[in-house]
Amino acid sequence: MASVDDLWLVDFGEPHPGEPAAHRPALILGPPDTFGPGFPFVIVVPLTRVRRGLSLHVEVEASADTGLDATSYIQCELIRSINRNRLVHRLGGARPDVGHQVSTVVKTLLNH
Repeated sequence: MASVDDLWLVDFGEPHPGEPAAHRPALILGPPDTFGPGFPFVIVVPLTRVRRGLSLHVEVEASADTGLDATSYIQCELIRSINRNRLVHRLGGARPDVGHQVSTVVKTLLNH
């Protein structure tokens, strides 16, 4: 079961210009576990290895805990809802401070 702040390998499918594609890591933002395992969707933000220097991107270090093999950047501007069937396998988890940074950026993007 995917939980908030987990990092998963996700099958984003065929690319569209500027969108994530193929298999890549993503951070799970929700929904909370209270929705239950039958809820068919999860809200994710994809990661990239390309450092673009954008304030919208949150850095995640490669480690055994994250399951990443290179420093990556959470692309908060690319938040999306996907079917749980797109989750390939769990990589690891993000530190609580990373999840907090992502929440802050997403709230700003949504004007909250």
